[in-house]
Amino acid sequence: MPLTNVPLIQLFASQQARTRRDRLCAALRQLITDGTLRQGERLPSSRLLAVDLSLSRVTVEAAYAQLESEGCLLRHSGKGTFVAADRQLITDGTLRQGERLPSSRLLAVDLSLSRVTVEAAYAQLESEGCLLRHSGKGTFVAADLPAPRRPTPASSTAAPALSSRGSNIVASGGCDDPLFPLAFAAGSPDLRAFPHAIWRRLVAQRLRHTPEKMMGYGAPQGLADLREAVARYLAQARGVRCDAGQIIILTSSQQALQMLAMLLCDTGDAVWLEEPGYRGAYHAFNSAGATIGTLELDDEGAKIPDRPAAKLIYLTPSHQYPTGATMSLTRRLAWLAYARAHGSWLIEDDYDSEFYYGAQPAPALQGLDKAGRVLYLGTFSKTLFPSLRLAYLAVPPALVDACCRMRSVMDGHSAQLMQAVTADFLDRGHFQAHLRLMRKLYGSRRELLLTELATKLGDRLHPLSHQHGLQLTATLPDGGEEKLTRQALQAGLVLPRLSPLYQGDARQEGWLLGFSALAPAEIVSAVEKLARVFSG
Repeated sequence: MPLTNVPLIQLFASQQARTRRDRLCAALRQLITDGTLRQGERLPSSRLLAVDLSLSRVTVEAAYAQLESEGCLLRHSGKGTFVAADRQLITDGTLRQGERLPSSRLLAVDLSLSRVTVEAAYAQLESEGCLLRHSGKGTFVAADLPAPRRPTPASSTAAPALSSRGSNIVASGGCDDPLFPLAFAAGSPDLRAFPHAIWRRLVAQRLRHTPEKMMGYGAPQGLADLREAVARYLAQARGVRCDAGQIIILTSSQQALQMLAMLLCDTGDAVWLEEPGYRGAYHAFNSAGATIGTLELDDEGAKIPDRPAAKLIYLTPSHQYPTGATMSLTRRLAWLAYARAHGSWLIEDDYDSEFYYGAQPAPALQGLDKAGRVLYLGTFSKTLFPSLRLAYLAVPPALVDACCRMRSVMDGHSAQLMQAVTADFLDRGHFQAHLRLMRKLYGSRRELLLTELATKLGDRLHPLSHQHGLQLTATLPDGGEEKLTRQALQAGLVLPRLSPLYQGDARQEGWLLGFSALAPAEIVSAVEKLARVFSG
């Protein structure tokens, strides 16, 4: 069976590893362990496999080298790459303790291999303690291997025993971000419009001048250069009142929410979330064992309920997710007074306030806070690019040490190089220039989407009126969200649903239509497809 057939391509595409090399390694390991690739079988050259899988030859070479280091492959200059001797035959008991193996000459003939290849495999397994070799007597399965325990069909297929917390997290469905900006996947910036040349130059400069520093461990709080740049930007653009010592650099806003949930929530503590609202916040606090309550929305934003106080309140005041509403000044001041009176924490998620297409957004809630009860959260995933994995959290001075210690036991720190380059990008004015260009670009795409929806769908879809963000929320007055979403997927459209963002039974049906990553022609084509879904 050829290696580069449909099963390998499907296996490669289905792997969850982050790099292409790791995905290829995982796919080849699976083919070896399940017997599809047999002992001694020759693999394609790295050049041919790279062509078949649309990878660089460097990637395939790296994968082959990794698998060779694991003992899965044997490589011989001028002869090729082969599946190594199958240690699984020993570990699973197919070859018994003390059993004699064929001589290297006979096995080479049986497998159509060179004797050198078999000798190398035997030597590798001997070094691992799997084989014993005696001159003049032969090669034997090591006698001191533990007796194998063959799994029964029931035990091999049984679900793992998770903790109650783990089961709760799995049952919640987790957080899924779009891997590719298909129409109308929400929340993706246009990576084609990113200033790649400027970014490459900044990366090269950092590696040229301070390579050792960029490759070492970093502080859990984040690189000082980036914290200072973020503090300056937030003060100028969002009215946030903090210094660099109050900034924590993280990998994502989701990590920030998870960290705050673990630091500030005990099991059973009350946490309030907007209804409808961001599911990532629900996942973070639900996994911490919090008792989740919902906040009703009106024209001024989240309403303060008449019930016992909450430990934490999660808000999106500048651009409510997903309705797009802006919280009024009166309501902001009321929430600040509530937090001060009850000792509650307000988490302000300012997730995409940079993208406004009318009047400038209101300053951050944090800038009005004089009691130190607001935890301000932002991310570079929308403003720069998602795989950068950088976000920031501004906290009161009293929480800085606890956040840093918490970060140290989660994942330590963010990548030094990416922090440094992002700091340079901000300090040299590239960030503000990029935002100005993206606001103009995304604003024109938003207007085009509104025009196309009005022309081709009429009253069947009602866009909510707001002037912010990377997606447009639209309601379905006649319902049918689930069925239409399924039909649209068959037509190649991804329609993030509105109703799952509600926790209660009263749910508005609709979609969050991402437009920022779509070129004008792609928007027109996608709306035409959506119109055909409604008509079909």
